[in-house]
This record gives sequence, C-alpha cells and structure tokens, in this order.
Amino acid sequence: MQILHNVNIDWLGKTKYFLAISALLLLVSGWAWYSQGGLRYGIDFRGGTVVYVRFAEMPGVDQIRAALAQRGLGNSIIQQSWDLTGASTNEVVIQLELQAEDEVEALEAGKEAILAALRGAFDRPEPNKQDFNAATPDAVAAALARRDPLGLGPAAGERYNELAEAVLTFRDRERSGLLTAFEELRQVEGINDAALAALREQFYLGRFAVRSAEIVGPRVGQQLRQQAVLATLYALAGMLVYIAFRFEWVYGAAAVAAVVHDVLITLGFFTLFNYELSLTVIAALLTLVGYSMNDTIVIFDRMRENLRLMRREPLAEIANRSINQTLSRTVLTSGLTFLVVLILFLFGGEVLRGFSFVLVVGILVGTYSSVGIAAAMVVGWANWRGRGALTGSAAGGPRKTEITDRRLATAGRR
Repeated sequence: MQILHNVNIDWLGKTKYFLAISALLLLVSGWAWYSQGGLRYGIDFRGGTVVYVRFAEMPGVDQIRAALAQRGLGNSIIQQSWDLTGASTNEVVIQLELQAEDEVEALEAGKEAILAALRGAFDRPEPNKQDFNAATPDAVAAALARRDPLGLGPAAGERYNELAEAVLTFRDRERSGLLTAFEELRQVEGINDAALAALREQFYLGRFAVRSAEIVGPRVGQQLRQQAVLATLYALAGMLVYIAFRFEWVYGAAAVAAVVHDVLITLGFFTLFNYELSLTVIAALLTLVGYSMNDTIVIFDRMRENLRLMRREPLAEIANRSINQTLSRTVLTSGLTFLVVLILFLFGGEVLRGFSFVLVVGILVGTYSSVGIAAAMVVGWANWRGRGALTGSAAGGPRKTEITDRRLATAGRR
C-alpha cells in the first residue's frame, strides 16, 4: 500500500540535524541516569515481595506508609494507580525488598507482615467471621455446606463447591477481587436469599483485597539480571553477524550502532520517568531491538538493490532514494504499531505501564534512527574511506569494481 508518492526528501543533507537531536537525547538520557542513580530495578531483579492491593475506600499513601512503618516496614515502596482522568483506581502496589540467608522464610514473612499491617490499620473484622474478600473456594464451600441454604442434604458437597467457585469467580472477575455489599452476589446463578444469609452469617466484607502477591529471592533476582543483559548482548551480536554476512560488515555495524542508540535513549527516558526495570520491560527492550533492526534492514535492502541500478550515482543519493522509496512502508508499519502500544500504555493498567512505555518511546526513536541515523553511518563511513567500501554482495556485483571505486570517490569529494 503506497500512501506517499514521489517523495524526494534530502535525508542525508540533514544528517547534522539528526546527529544534534541524537546527541541531545543521549545527553538527556545520561543526565537521567546520573540524577536518578541509575536504573531502578524491580522485584524481579533485586528480590523481594510485591503485593497488589485494592481498597474499597482509598486511604492516603501517607497512611499506608505509616501503617507499614509501625510494623518495621518503613523501607517499603508504595505506588498508587490512577486512571486516564487522573482519578484514583483505589489500587496500590506495595514492594518490600528483603535480604536474608533463608530467602523463603524471609520473603513469606515479608508478605504476611504487609498483610498484617494493612489489616491492623484499615480492616474492620467482625468476631467469629472470616473476610469474604480474602476467602478461598474451600472456605466458602464449607460455610455453605454447614448451613445448607439450598436444602440439598448431606450429599450436596459437590454442588456447594461449584457454587463457591461461581461466587468467587464473580468477585474476582466482575468486582476486581473486592465486594462492597453481599447484595452484589445476586447476579450469580444459584444464589438465593438463604444463601446470602448463610454467607452474611459467617463472613464479613473486608475493606481491602489482595489482588496478587509475587515473591522473588535475591539470588534468583541477580541471576535474572545477568541473564537479561546477556540476552540483549546475544541478540545484538547475532544480528551483527547476520547482517555482516547478508550485506557487508559496515551495514551490520551501522545497524547495531543504531539499535544501541535506540536502547540507550529509551532506557534514559525510562529512568527519567522513574519506571521500574522488570522482566516484562526486558521483553519490551528485546522487542524494540528486533523492531528497530527490521526497519533498518528494509532500508538497507533497498539500498543494495539501488546500488545495482544506480551505479553511477553518489552513495548519498542512493541512500536518499532508498529511504524515500520505503517511507510509505515505514509510516504505515511504525504508525499502526505506535497506535497499538499507545493504547496499551493508556489503558493497559499499572502492571503493563513500564512495558508499554518502552515500546511507545522505542518505536518513535527506532523509526527515527532507521531513517536518520543508520544510513547516514554507512554513507559517512564510505565517504571517510574514500574508495570502494561497499562492494560484492552489497552491490550485487564483483568485489571492488572500478565503477564502485569511482562512485564512492565521487561521494567522498562531495
């Protein structure tokens, strides 16, 4: 699909502006790293406990922090979630970093300490009743079976197990894990007045619910951090080898340099906005590496074709023609992908916010570097060499031909 026709933009003539923009972005990224003290690692990499909590009535973050501090958890990190209108979603993420010789016991203790602090400060327990918002299917099924509100007799255990599963599925999926009134359960098939009365008799509705809890040991976190770095480096090395073999080594070096440029800028802005580096963010970075590399290879492949068709043209002109010819494809692919990840960033929730932020920034920077940086590196290297630098498989002809030597010499003089 061609949406841009007869484009004739002198991209290589604007190289100094692109380099200035890249230098500015890299400076901002470096300043962000310096001012923030480097990347802020998530629990995945440093080890610890993460608890996702939803409140019926959102307390202040200072109140949550004070409640945790009373239990000796003053080093916890608390993040509040907001919707697109700026209103609170009544959800917080509580992170607690732990270091101990016995990781399993320490991490489990950290989770229980967080829950105990929240219950002591914000819950309103009723005597001899369980918290329905923290109840398990077995507990609800047993409570129903004891009262037998449906009059099913002693052989009704399986039916109450199914009803308990339906009730808690409704609680978790339709009410995000938090009921504020038992009347809401009337929407569940099989629940009648007697069943609601049985549940009210044995349960109360807690003022908050734990959506999920994650535990990662410090040793596992360190291993994951090392493996994430190695995975990124292996991906870059593999792409360098492939492009050097498929085109020429200068193409591979330029493509990898452009991708490193993209990753550094993306991580700089990631740090500037104080997001946490997690496994999902590493997945986004690897996706960015592949996406940006793909964009660059499309332009390089068109350059290789044009090297055969435009042997007497300067290399800068060939690069400009190649970028302009692939511009429709770049705009369509990058534009549509950007819209998708932007929607994910806006509506994907707090858990995916870091992942989607990396892709939003990375697609913008990656598209920019493919158009304005990668090809300019190849042309700049050829001009610096001043002789047949791009020959053989890249041009589709004999290696170091006289024609190619003259063309690159002409490009160098210009």
